[in-house]
Amino acid sequence: MRRCWLTILGTLIAASLIASGPLAAQEASERAPDYSAFREGLFLRYLDAQPGGIARVPRIGLSFGGEVLSADLDSGSTGIVVAAAYIPGLNQLPVQGPGELTYTSSGRVMVGQWVVTPVTLSGKESASLTTAPLPVLAVSEVRCLSSARDCAPSRDPRHIAMVGVGFAREADRQSQSTPDKNPLLNIAPGERPRRQGYVLTAEGVHVGLTAANTRGPFRYIKLERRPDGTDWQPTPACISLNGATPPACGSALVDTGVGAMFMTVPAAQAGVAGAGADGAPARTLPEGTQVAISVGAGAQAFPLYAFTVGDGTPLAPEAIHLRVAPDRVFVNTSFHLLNGYDVLFDGEGGYVGFRGL
Repeated sequence: MRRCWLTILGTLIAASLIASGPLAAQEASERAPDYSAFREGLFLRYLDAQPGGIARVPRIGLSFGGEVLSADLDSGSTGIVVAAAYIPGLNQLPVQGPGELTYTSSGRVMVGQWVVTPVTLSGKESASLTTAPLPVLAVSEVRCLSSARDCAPSRDPRHIAMVGVGFAREADRQSQSTPDKNPLLNIAPGERPRRQGYVLTAEGVHVGLTAANTRGPFRYIKLERRPDGTDWQPTPACISLNGATPPACGSALVDTGVGAMFMTVPAAQAGVAGAGADGAPARTLPEGTQVAISVGAGAQAFPLYAFTVGDGTPLAPEAIHLRVAPDRVFVNTSFHLLNGYDVLFDGEGGYVGFRGL
């Protein structure tokens, strides 16, 4: 069913999008990373995994040596964020300094301190792994942005447990969210060589890249380094609405922490879809709008997927929050993309990969 749907999607993507072509596909294949030397990997099935695809933010177990918390697995942020009250022996842990992390999709600002500790992550069938000691944000206060969509301030918060595993998030009000805080890139060493990275799927996450879990038709994109060298740049992407050409090009984020898509495009690309009924800029894309997204740049670029807003297909988000502006082109796919693709991130080599189902 999914394979047929992806075939249909491929026919819907406009020829004006950046296409890879046979030569580009060959060049991309030659640049594909080699994981044949790596065997250290573990599959953590989401605690809320369901047959038939992903329909909500995935959750995994999080423990500091005691009670196991059910935590959101969020590829739209970087760093473990936990209510301070849930961390046993907090006052005895090494402190790295004050911390703050902003979730722009909701408008919540987590404020506290970075403490250094190993953590244990676990899946549905009791599979688990432990990280090396890494900074964890112990949250003592929640603040709200003035533009917050979903936020309640609190000076003694509870019910906060997020495992942020994203990359290239520093520029999005997450300046402290560097790779040293990503638990899936800081797994404690084993007996054999480990490739620090992961593969997100609709049912769980493969932690550590191996020859086995990277097998199959992955299409890879080699990322550029940030100018300061601390992280990789975001995934290049282009967006076309209702077949408008040329597509608007910027970056994409595969975000397992949200069910809605967030999109920023210029007015020329938004066209009539970007105008509200009262003449003001639209805040959501209306039903019937055709959306096509490609990823990569130059020879590495290829069409990823397309859908019509409101058609209810498995890859389509619950809603699309639209921002029409000249300063940025961006799309956050939501977790729904995992209904059509497994998504790989290689934190050492700087690759993203998409494997169609």
